[in-house]
Amino acid sequence: MSDTLPADVVGRRVEVNGEHATVRFAGVIPPVTGLWLGVEWDNPKRGKHDGSHEGTAYFKCRHPAGGSFVRPNKVNFGVDFLTAVEDRYVLEDGPEEEGKEQVITFGKKTIETVGFDSVREQQSQLNKLQEISLSGCAVSRAGDEGAIANACPNVAKVDLSKNLLSSWEEVTRIAEQLPHLEVLNLSENKLEFPSGSPPLTTTFSTLKVLVLNQTGVTWAEVLRCAPAWPVLEELYLNANNLFISERPTTVLQTVKLLNLSSNPSIDESQLFLLAHLPRLEQLILSDTGVSSIHFPDAGIGCKTSMFPALQYLIVNDNRISEWSFVNELDKLKSLRALSCLRNPLTEGSKDARTTRQLIIAKIGQLKTLNKCEILPEERYGAELDYRKVFGNDWKKAGGHQDPDRDRPNEEFLAAHPRYQLLCHKYGAPEDGELKVQQPFMLKNQLLTLKIKYPDKLEQKVLEKQLPGSMTVQKVKGLLSRLLKVPVSEFLLSYESSKMPGIEIELKNDLQSLQFYSVENGDCLLVRW
Repeated sequence: MSDTLPADVVGRRVEVNGEHATVRFAGVIPPVTGLWLGVEWDNPKRGKHDGSHEGTAYFKCRHPAGGSFVRPNKVNFGVDFLTAVEDRYVLEDGPEEEGKEQVITFGKKTIETVGFDSVREQQSQLNKLQEISLSGCAVSRAGDEGAIANACPNVAKVDLSKNLLSSWEEVTRIAEQLPHLEVLNLSENKLEFPSGSPPLTTTFSTLKVLVLNQTGVTWAEVLRCAPAWPVLEELYLNANNLFISERPTTVLQTVKLLNLSSNPSIDESQLFLLAHLPRLEQLILSDTGVSSIHFPDAGIGCKTSMFPALQYLIVNDNRISEWSFVNELDKLKSLRALSCLRNPLTEGSKDARTTRQLIIAKIGQLKTLNKCEILPEERYGAELDYRKVFGNDWKKAGGHQDPDRDRPNEEFLAAHPRYQLLCHKYGAPEDGELKVQQPFMLKNQLLTLKIKYPDKLEQKVLEKQLPGSMTVQKVKGLLSRLLKVPVSEFLLSYESSKMPGIEIELKNDLQSLQFYSVENGDCLLVRW
């Protein structure tokens, strides 16, 4: 806090009673004497007006009540980078006394020193620091030229989130003294970025991870600064109200992860401007309002040339309500993991398991859904069930067991683009499979199964009727009573009557026979 104002006070980031703001005005406000600062609060609820006083506009705010006038001595203009480092990582006690032990803290480590040796110890430890976290430490500037490089030249990771940095130029002054910088978090600093292309330097030549969440950066500013990030792999741009207006043709070509969450104006057409980033493996689009996507270069059953390296897609908390969105994702040739929680499509169904099965059946290359691994037996069951559930629709649309007469119409193929592939994989559904079941009658829930013992040929083959809802664990309990073998020793699998020679392992004791798509006439294989 000071009555002396910096020369460049307008535009500076400040802290007042724990709240952050930007200085928009400095001067006198008649008839009141003395110097005032006009500030625009990050939190507009903290303000009182729009920058006007008694009919005179001294500054403008984006929010009609987002401004206040405060005295300079109430304002914290922040500290330089090295001062913040020393405050956090060096002595926490008062002046040391000769011969008295002092405690120095470096991250999670504490070191006890004695007397005047502690000063040298502190300096040597700062020199060894590789990670620095200064989140919320009111850092506003780089400080004296070369001071950071002299004190902590080996730092590779820096967290400067929630500070008072006001310009990308000041960030550059800090970074140019950290030659090994790989990770930089600048979240929640309201930064002014260059209006033109900044000079190309080697300042960020080792930077791999850059976090610019809630910094106010625009897409045009990202592209202007990006030539200075030649090896960048992860870029976080959350909550900047971004509008992607231009394709990055020569920059961001090394980016593997791009997080655009909480930018509510992003739509399908903007995403296509990112579609040819050659190394983009992870795309995070949570809470962006995305509702549809269509890859025009790929027809039914084909793969798109867009997003060639994309393996992991997150679209949580959006407005996805149509299965056509999921159908299109099957066109992504590298997609292996999907998270699509809290969308109308996934939340509207009463049966989350059915929704999961449908997504698995519709995206053939998927290995993980909503952070849960898709086991081979789950995929097998999901695809078999999908084939049966929509079998009647397939027949009505022109589908037929005879390949020469199998011609489902375009409407069906558009709604179920993988259906024909599943018919080739498992065989076309037979009429007996498509009969409507009566789920509330016990006799219709019982499965007639053969039980064989591949390693115990002397054991007699059994035939049992078991409920489809019976868990693998209970099946093992039944077999334990029959065979006098401990439950823990059993290994169960089954062979489908429709796919002889293919054995499906029943790995999860808590799942039911229905989960694994065990059907009438199938054979349980028991080993111990």
